[in-house]
Amino acid sequence: MSHPGRDDPTPLTPAQLWALIRAATRQLSWGTHQVTREMRHWRALAKRIPSGPIRDDALYALAHKRTHAEGAALFSTLPARRDGNLLRLLTAYELILDFLDNVNERHRTEANGRELHLALLDAVDPRRVPSDYYRHHPWKDDGGYLRALVESCQQRCRALPSYDRVRVLVLREAGRFEVLALNHLTDPRERDVAVERWATLQGPENGRFLWYELGGGASGSLAVLALLTLASRENVTVGEVEMTQHVYWPWMSLVAVMLDSYADQAEDAVSGDHSYVAHYPSAEERTHRLATCIRTASLGALSLPDGHKHAVVVSAMIAMYLSKDSARAPEMRCETQALAAAGGSLARLLLPVLRLWRLAYSHGGD
Repeated sequence: MSHPGRDDPTPLTPAQLWALIRAATRQLSWGTHQVTREMRHWRALAKRIPSGPIRDDALYALAHKRTHAEGAALFSTLPARRDGNLLRLLTAYELILDFLDNVNERHRTEANGRELHLALLDAVDPRRVPSDYYRHHPWKDDGGYLRALVESCQQRCRALPSYDRVRVLVLREAGRFEVLALNHLTDPRERDVAVERWATLQGPENGRFLWYELGGGASGSLAVLALLTLASRENVTVGEVEMTQHVYWPWMSLVAVMLDSYADQAEDAVSGDHSYVAHYPSAEERTHRLATCIRTASLGALSLPDGHKHAVVVSAMIAMYLSKDSARAPEMRCETQALAAAGGSLARLLLPVLRLWRLAYSHGGD
């Protein structure tokens, strides 16, 4: 059997296989059904949004980004027992992120993006009063849809036993979403300069990562989701909170966003959307950097308390993105295999499983 840290960051030990079986059983027997229920609830509200463009954006996110909600809900497999409050919080928070991504694309100004994405900060702080998120947006009337999502998250944060232990770091991570306002700027040069300037303000990480890697990592929700999940436990220690934050930011979030960008690079080239992986000077450099980040994230997952459970989450995330139809294109096959190998045995095991799941649920390109 391989040893983590040598040639295989996630070896298939009995403990790892048990964590996988446990997570899969909970997700398939309970989590997926709960996500469907939540999506149905929010879809009913979205259909009643008065403004046509906002309604279209909400319904599009619900219809085409289901895998993101499933990924967020996978964190609910970490606690020892089922937690409906936590699962609903994770799902709603991811829905806000996906919804705002579409809304911001309709009016790509920095002022609009910053105001919209305040919702992601308000949602994880019950002390904050929801803002006028559409202040700089051409369309205003969402019938209270975004505010309902925010207030639902706030209510569920209040119910987390250890929320006060994670609040400061959760708000720090949610504050990084300001980079999304820059990511949607229409002028590529202006956008890149703004994101690079933002990256220089990120402290020690700025010296260890490329500016577009930090910008990509800050666009992902994994650090927030992991900290909220930790807060669902009683008697969480400061050490556990800091360790979790250190592993998930920027490593885990960076890997998630970069693999999503990797899988979507052909589509982004056609649409003109910002592609983080397009900044790498060559395919070889891209493969090397992403493989290094994947391996480090996988090892970091195992280093946490309940590390085998976290390894399931990160490996499922890797396999989810690399199982997309686009990542399996002939010209990308060798690189996709190299990236999957960097995640270790668990990621390789989950790759065909997630491919079959995509085929079963028709999410091949999502």
